[in-house]
Amino acid sequence: MAHATRGQVFGPRLELAFKLALLALLLGAPALFAYAVWRESAYQALGEPVEQPIPFSHKHHVGDDGIDCRYCHATVETSRHAGLPASSTCLGCHAQLYTDQAVLRPLHESARTGRPIAWRRVHSLPGFVYFDHAVHLAKGVACVECHGRVDQMPLTWRAQPLQMQWCLECHRDPAPRLRARADLFTPAAPRVAPAEAARLAALVGLEGRQRRTDCSTCHR
Repeated sequence: MAHATRGQVFGPRLELAFKLALLALLLGAPALFAYAVWRESAYQALGEPVEQPIPFSHKHHVGDDGIDCRYCHATVETSRHAGLPASSTCLGCHAQLYTDQAVLRPLHESARTGRPIAWRRVHSLPGFVYFDHAVHLAKGVACVECHGRVDQMPLTWRAQPLQMQWCLECHRDPAPRLRARADLFTPAAPRVAPAEAARLAALVGLEGRQRRTDCSTCHR
């Protein structure tokens, strides 16, 4: 019996502490994961405008002036990320328009110092989710499907939950949400009729349902 005691790597107390720590880890990991997901997804309530360093109005720029999404979000068709405009892009207009307005001081300061404007994110996904803007546009998913009617937003807000179940609803049956290429960047363009939706789905060559809903498609 004494020989067995000398041969033990851990004493009874240390072994008990190790088992309790392991149990706490097994029980706590799911809770920590759920909390992380909640933090990522609950950052902003649906329909709640997000304050910005400059109160940029999509309603004015897109709805009233008709500026195309790609003028500011220049990489949306070629990259995972839509991109944000450089200060020089904004100054393409605002070097002449409303130059003395106090609300545009952060823009001129950014141009002077070279420091980008600290815009606050409105649409965000957890780090474990892979999303590619270019792929969705290439398959006929218009901006409005995820971002809502930005042409009616004086300040931008989150229009959709962007949670997994919401994404899967579209991935299971994307055809009704597709639009012709000419309408991808037109928020007011309505969804097409079922026959046209089926034609568009065939035209863009959608992946099969199994591939669209496979875990590895969005979690890499």
